[in-house]
Amino acid sequence: MEYILAIDQGTTSSRAILFDKKMDLVSVSQKEFPQYFPNSGWVEHDPEEIWDSVFTTCKEVMEKAGVTASDIKGIGITNQRETVVVWNKNTGKSLGNAIVWQDRRTASICEELKKKGLEDTVNEKTGLLLDPYFSSSKLSWVLDNSDNARDLAESGQLLFGTIDTFLLWKLTEGKVHATDATNAARTMLYDIEHSHWSEDLCEIFQIPMNILPEVKDCASSFGDTSLFGAKIPILGMAGDQQAATLGQACFEPGMIKATYGTGCFALLNTGSSIVRSKNKMLTTIAYQLGGETTYALEGSIFVAGAAVQWLRDGLKLIESSDQTDNLALGADKNENIIFVPALTGIGAPYWDANCRGAIYGITRNTTEAEIALATLQSAGYQTRDLIGAMSADWKTQEITSLRVDGGMAASNITMQFMSDIVGIPVERPKILETTALGVAWLAGSYLDIYPDRKEFAKSWSVDKSYFPEMDLKTRDSFYRKWQLAIKSTLNFSDNEVS
Repeated sequence: MEYILAIDQGTTSSRAILFDKKMDLVSVSQKEFPQYFPNSGWVEHDPEEIWDSVFTTCKEVMEKAGVTASDIKGIGITNQRETVVVWNKNTGKSLGNAIVWQDRRTASICEELKKKGLEDTVNEKTGLLLDPYFSSSKLSWVLDNSDNARDLAESGQLLFGTIDTFLLWKLTEGKVHATDATNAARTMLYDIEHSHWSEDLCEIFQIPMNILPEVKDCASSFGDTSLFGAKIPILGMAGDQQAATLGQACFEPGMIKATYGTGCFALLNTGSSIVRSKNKMLTTIAYQLGGETTYALEGSIFVAGAAVQWLRDGLKLIESSDQTDNLALGADKNENIIFVPALTGIGAPYWDANCRGAIYGITRNTTEAEIALATLQSAGYQTRDLIGAMSADWKTQEITSLRVDGGMAASNITMQFMSDIVGIPVERPKILETTALGVAWLAGSYLDIYPDRKEFAKSWSVDKSYFPEMDLKTRDSFYRKWQLAIKSTLNFSDNEVS
């Protein structure tokens, strides 16, 4: 038997997933790791705890399936994007914790650069907006706030990477320091049109270029690992949202997918065209294969599944996330609670790093059931925001359906409301593990074990489709209340007394 191992390193857990020669899922192992919140708006991970979770799940998934390293023909890596790790290449030790993509500590750095009129320069080269979400300001902060970090960096003793790069370095035992084009495109240091690290951007953020990794195609030879008993080549790499785009077979311009994990991220394939957004969408790289780059418009929602985690861990309304649907089923629909889940700022299309969450419409009849329903519905409202903005930027063709994946895609209440409020069919695939499938396909297609793009797209199949059941008048009424809630929340943030 021949297998492909997908490493799916996410924001709250790491998973190892084995796929067989037919791209069928054979076995899964998952391990959560701690989240650290040292200050308000700060989010950190311990890189060694991430590495331990990855190494452990890889070994476990092989043991569960009765598979040895010699049976695995290739590895694909997908990862939480933008999260920053800096480590000493001689000792392998990181300079403190990883700063997670959700972290907002560098909001003031981004605001200062905006005041200097540099946002247009950054946007032109990277397709991104000046926001602490991306890696560059986080990396600058690490270099400024770790002992002797800048001296060590200048002398060539430090390495920078997003999580994919760090894992690759660990898997290859320090032999390979590389990333792929999709992850590089999210650092805010990479020129997406000319496909190279930008000297101008590195100067703006005061980043020594010698700490940056080599950038490769998504399907490429990334080295080998011998940590599992035999040598296994690492042949695929993509950031989690781009990997899901591949796993959803969104290979044609105009196709769109949305992944509902910790956050929600929608990518619209724009082909070889770099579409500059006028509606605060991101222009990014969807994937790079055979040296050819395919671009996308992306809308980033910071909090989707994380809101359900908040119900569990913060409010203690549920004991496990899968209880949310049952709780929401008991909600009084006449309450019509609106939850703006700006728990770590708010992303597209508003981009307010200082915004905080709010719940509107509470009465004495409001219970945990109404709060649960509003939490699930918030994903639909935010998705309508994104698709509306994308449609305004992408006038080539109408967006007629949405492919979904991620943990929240399993929620029938959430997906039906999604279709209702957006007004288009929502398609959930048979294989929900599209992120892992995407990088497994990269590795397998590199080896010619898996089919090419055309044949892979033919094999994609729907598990369940959701169609709009809400009439236009009701849909618009619901959405107007959401827009009012958003406006009120943003106004509160703007007028907050320090």
